[in-house]
Amino acid sequence: MKSPSPDDRPPPSGRIRTACVLCWASPATSLGLLAGLLTMSSGGRVFRHRHTLEFCGGFSDWFLGRIAHASAMTLGHVIIGRTPADLDRTRLHEWVHVRQYERWGPAFLPAYLLASGWLWMRGRDYYRENPFEIEAFADDARRERERRSGGGDGSVQFET
Repeated sequence: MKSPSPDDRPPPSGRIRTACVLCWASPATSLGLLAGLLTMSSGGRVFRHRHTLEFCGGFSDWFLGRIAHASAMTLGHVIIGRTPADLDRTRLHEWVHVRQYERWGPAFLPAYLLASGWLWMRGRDYYRENPFEIEAFADDARRERERRSGGGDGSVQFET
């Protein structure tokens, strides 16, 4: 396989920005990689999509089904899901959370949990009313409107 020509590579500033974004989200990505290691050691599978790793089955299925009560969860640049179908169905939503980790860095997980805790203590829906989920669901709704109107391809654009 031939090496990419200089014109095929991102400019140095783009590579530096990508490296910075990956480092900024790395504390959460480390947790995701630990979940991925547990998933792989318990019979799970791994896939690479864009700039994320996705794990499903094994530990991820157990954790999401019994502890988190979710189909998928994002930890930095790692997405864990119960099944490959769950990963496919939730991928675009979870990519919104990847972008949130890229913006918030190590503060994302505490901010997400604090927002959920605050809502729960007030008797509100700690998932659907969480501002981070509101952003992800709004993106889901926008893509669905575009799909129904025939505009756009429903994809998510990444800056990295």
